[in-house]
Amino acid sequence: MKRFHVHVNVADLATSIGYYQTLFGCAPNVVQPDYAKWMLDDPRVNFATSQRGRAPGVDHLGVQADGVEELAAIGARLSAADAVTLVEQDTTCCYARSDKFWSEDPQGLRWESFRSVGGAASYYAP
Repeated sequence: MKRFHVHVNVADLATSIGYYQTLFGCAPNVVQPDYAKWMLDDPRVNFATSQRGRAPGVDHLGVQADGVEELAAIGARLSAADAVTLVEQDTTCCYARSDKFWSEDPQGLRWESFRSVGGAASYYAP
């Protein structure tokens, strides 16, 4: 099985480890003075492209939950760490209806934790 890889440069490793440990719900597998790595089996990857973003490059990263309980657990961890920046319920985006928790890592990289509940005919709801 293939595994998606994302490498993010960070300003403060300890603070970033704390954030990602909260987001993923587990400690890193490898920690060095200048490096940390998580080898996650869950989540799998959902990769999308569009021409609706700001500048070319990474717009945001995300964790897609399979069910209500998974999304609630992610939201609870982020909320307990005071890391949630926006909560969206039954919102339309990217041709899907979803429930979402948005957060930002210590560098300002946006993370979307979400559960899709159905398709939508438009990219955004009017």
